[in-house]
Amino acid sequence: MVLSRFWLVIFISSILFVVVSLTSGSQYTIDYVLNGKKDDPVLIAEKYKNQLPVLLRDSIEKAPDQTIIINKNEADADTTYVYKNQTVKVYSGVQKADGLLPTCKNTLLDLILPLLAYLTFFCGLMELLIVSGASEKMAKKLSPIFAKVFPSVPKNHESISYMTLNFAANFLGLDSAATPFGLKAMESLQEINPDKDKASDAQIMFMCLHAAGLTLIPTSIIGYRAAENATNPADVMLPCIITSFIGTIAALIIVGIRQRIHFLSATLLVSIMTVVAAIVGLLLYINGLDLIGKSFFTSNLSGLMLVAIIGATLIFSFANERKFTEKNTTIFDTFVEGSKNGMHTGVKIFPYVLAMLVAISFFRNSGLFEIISNGISFVFAHIGVTKEITDSLPVAMLRPFSSGGSRGFMIDAMRNFGPDSFTGRLVCIFQCSAETTFYVIAVYFGSVNIKNTRYTLSTMLLVDFICVLAAVLVAGWFF
Repeated sequence: MVLSRFWLVIFISSILFVVVSLTSGSQYTIDYVLNGKKDDPVLIAEKYKNQLPVLLRDSIEKAPDQTIIINKNEADADTTYVYKNQTVKVYSGVQKADGLLPTCKNTLLDLILPLLAYLTFFCGLMELLIVSGASEKMAKKLSPIFAKVFPSVPKNHESISYMTLNFAANFLGLDSAATPFGLKAMESLQEINPDKDKASDAQIMFMCLHAAGLTLIPTSIIGYRAAENATNPADVMLPCIITSFIGTIAALIIVGIRQRIHFLSATLLVSIMTVVAAIVGLLLYINGLDLIGKSFFTSNLSGLMLVAIIGATLIFSFANERKFTEKNTTIFDTFVEGSKNGMHTGVKIFPYVLAMLVAISFFRNSGLFEIISNGISFVFAHIGVTKEITDSLPVAMLRPFSSGGSRGFMIDAMRNFGPDSFTGRLVCIFQCSAETTFYVIAVYFGSVNIKNTRYTLSTMLLVDFICVLAAVLVAGWFF
């Protein structure tokens, strides 16, 4: 219900804002909201050539393609004048996101089709885990821990192994594997959900822990920083880990209090301390490497772990081939059958993803998001928050809505302020330590047709806010 109302609010308010902007004259056209593409120049006016100042008119006439660009100061966008078909079109600024129709197209081609491929492959692997008995063995070993965090999940339930694989994939920065594992976990938890239209306690806890996104190797962030020629691309790795760990603990506590989970359990405390020890140990090892060693280790660890998961699954399946024979199937046929289920899941979640991304696209292109963002930055600037922090806030604000949009702001901030500046580092921590909340909710709950997400959205946004505060404090401590 909350998600539905939020979706309606951002969609309707954006439409009203666009209409008012057009009728009041503050916008020349709204075509870009519908048909424009990200980073395209925005048309702000159209004039006859004789309406322009003489100097400007002469410059256009002398230009080889009758196009001139006037460079303003860094605070303002360039203005482009293009003479064509007896009129001069004036462009200023660039579009923030794809328009409504390109978003529909790109959601299918750039998001759903790749996601279908990932789901097809990894759901095939997960079917092997089930039939071979690997998921059952994993669930038995982890049941004592998960019983404390997910008390409503039966002992040795298969969802435990799926959640474990999802957390492990997130931990290693393997987004392509994390989503299929997570969707399978949601489907498995839905089987034991007494109210199929309403999110269960276990599903809410899983979603919030998933969204906190505890990350060990922020491979993509390191890659972007290397591309922007950072002195030490991996210098944000430790702050990213600490911030995401704070977010994970915050999610556990907030949801745990709501669900009355017993936190002082020895099993749970030992498990948390084990994770902390593993993180500290790995960080100490990485810190002892030179620059080339760090780059080699961080760029290969995630890939090696994914290969190890795939290899271990296939080897275990081969070693337990008799179980496949007992069920009148083969390892290959089982993989194919699981892949079919992955395809079905991908098709099922497409409408939910499309609905959310189109609303976000409209929200960004309407200009309403930018006004809200600038207003919040203005307020923060006047209560003593430094400019270095306010310059990075657009990334933090956009991250729950759009991973691609916030990534664009992150790269832009590194280019404008420098990858080794405080702002350049802080935006990287923001990008790493939060999840695309609205997309995740649409995908995961859409996959199991849950209408009432209860307090999931508010909790995930609160955790995002905690991650933002933690990122600022941790970045200030380190840099």
